[in-house]
Formats: sequence, C-alpha cells, structure tokens
Amino acid sequence: MTSALTRSFSVESSELSSAAIIKRQRQSLLKDSEKMSDPEPCRIKQEETEAQIDVIVNEESEELSEDEDKHHVKSESETYTKREKGFNCTQCGKCLTNKHTLKFHMMIHTGEKPFKCSHCDKSFICSGYLKTHEKTHTGERPHKCDQCGKTFSISSELRKHLRVHTNERPYSCSECGKSFARQSSLRQHRKIHTGVREFVCFECEMTFITAGNLKRHLRTHTKEKPNKCSHCDRRFSQLQSLKIHERIHTGEKPFVCFECGKGFSHQSHFKAHQHIHTGVREFVCVECGKGFITAADLKQHQWFHTGEKPYKCSHCDKTFSLLQILKTHERIHTGEKPYACTQCGKSFRQSSHLKKHMKIHTMENTNVIRAVKHF
Repeated sequence: MTSALTRSFSVESSELSSAAIIKRQRQSLLKDSEKMSDPEPCRIKQEETEAQIDVIVNEESEELSEDEDKHHVKSESETYTKREKGFNCTQCGKCLTNKHTLKFHMMIHTGEKPFKCSHCDKSFICSGYLKTHEKTHTGERPHKCDQCGKTFSISSELRKHLRVHTNERPYSCSECGKSFARQSSLRQHRKIHTGVREFVCFECEMTFITAGNLKRHLRTHTKEKPNKCSHCDRRFSQLQSLKIHERIHTGEKPFVCFECGKGFSHQSHFKAHQHIHTGVREFVCVECGKGFITAADLKQHQWFHTGEKPYKCSHCDKTFSLLQILKTHERIHTGEKPYACTQCGKSFRQSSHLKKHMKIHTMENTNVIRAVKHF
C-alpha cells in the first residue's frame, strides 16, 4: 500500500514538474522574443507570435519528456533549486531556465539557422518560423477576418488585424502616452525619444530608425521603382505612393469630411481642407503677416516676395512662381482644353473662362423664361 502511494506521488510530482518546466520555458521564450530580431524571415514581424512560441515549447517539451523517460524525474524542490542556479549565456550573460531555452537563445548570437525552406534559400532559427514562411509559397491563408474578409497565414496576425476594426491600442508609450496596436510599432516609436537611429545609408550617411525606412530611402539613390500601376505605365519607388496614385483610376476617396461630406484621395488634402471649417491658418508669412492653411501655400506665397519663379515652361523660356499657373500656360502650346461646356460642348483652357461662358447660357435661359411668362 505504501509503495503504491509512493509511486502515485512520484508520478504526480513528475507531471507537476513537467508542467512547471513547460510554463517557465514559455515565459522565457516570450521574454527572449521581445529582444530578438531576425532580419530575414519573409512576412515575419520583429515581434514573435504566440503561435510560434507554442510550436517551440511543444517541441522542447517532447524532448524533455524523452529525457524524463530515460532518467529519474527529480522532485519539485530539486528542480526549483537547479532553476535558481540557471543556465547562463556565455555571450551576453543572460540567465536561462534550462538547457533547451539556452540552446535556442544561443542561435541569436551564432546566427545558426538550421531550418531551411524546401522552396527557396531562406533558413530560420526555429521550425515555427519555417512553417509560417512556407505558407507564403503554398498560399495558405486559413485565418479570415469576419469584418472585412481579409485572410492571414497565422492566427496571431489576424488578432492584431482585428484591432484595426476595434480601434484597440494596448501598447502605450511611457514618455508621451501615444498608444499602438502592435508592440513592434511601440518599440520603433520609442526610438524617437531615445534618439537611436541605428540604420545608416552608406551613400549619403543619413540615419534611420528602422531597416524598412533605410531600404525605401536607398531607392532614391538607385532610382529603383519596383511598384507598377496596374492601370497605366507609371512606376513608383514607394508602395504607398502607388496606392495613392491608383485612386486616380479607381476614383476612391477614402477620407471624407464630416462637416460637408467632401471626399479626398490624399489624407494631407483632407487635413488641409478641415482647416477651412475650423478657420485655422497656422502658417504665417513673416513679410506681410498673411496666414495660410498649409505650409506649401505659404511657401508658394513667399515666392511673390522673393521674386523666385522655379517653374519653367518646357516649350518656351517663360517661368512661373506657381505650378498651377505653369500647367495652365502649357495648354497654350499643347492645345489642351479640359473644361467643356455641358450645354454646347465648347471647351476652354481655364476653368474661369468656362464659368464666364456659362453665364451666356444662364442669360439665354432667363430670357426664355421671361418670354414664356409674357405669353
């Protein structure tokens, strides 16, 4: 009877010990993941996902179970004592809870990436990363947003995406209070306060907070324009510039004024428009005191004081202080008349000329009404 109770207690202790080890493994990996940045994974954010951590912990727990089968499982008090000692990283001194998490952590320093993709040359430090990456080749996106229908390859990315709809921003900056939907966005934002700009352009020595910003900047040197419009032949160096351009073709105007209902394709145009309703003219000319809604309007105004005319006609030697005036002038050379009368079809180079012309039809209509009333 006593031996049976002893065996039962031993099994229960081993199960509790395994559960405790797995739990602590998971906590240690989550802490490591916040500091670890793998520059190569395709579509993987700096922030490690909980799903990937689960894969790693499950794999390591299987190895741990095999070790426990081969050797006697120590009591919970013995295991806790060993954990107090810990496993120290020889590179950075970090203390890990067990040899498995230490082995995983060491790959950060050695650059070891034992898990290779069978479709391309990319390799990864853990099988979780590899499994997620391979979905980019298979096109598998099993996780679908029930709000907008957008699909994702991993569930954690769907959870982050849902914050767009709920407007949830759980990560707040302790310096300024600004909040973010993603922890990686908060980490990047914090560099604004710390002044850390670790990514340097070797062409012009400009510094950047993120590798993505540096990559986009480098295209100004290489003149690379990888983003092509699907409606015309125009190409852009930035993906965001392409998206804004394509709204010309689609007619999309996602930024709508709540005051008057007017829509805009550019957010900057929308913000400038809102100042019309608020009356805010924060950009003031130091020469004459005149206020303007945007910095661009002020800059153009200042050219009247300086006499600067930076816009030169490509057909003749005339120069202009405003781009819009240049465009209007060049229609003399091209013969373009984009403003057409809806009444008679006559077209004009300038919208002001069309407005004057429309008064002719207004007068005609007024005379017709008067003649009808007379009879």
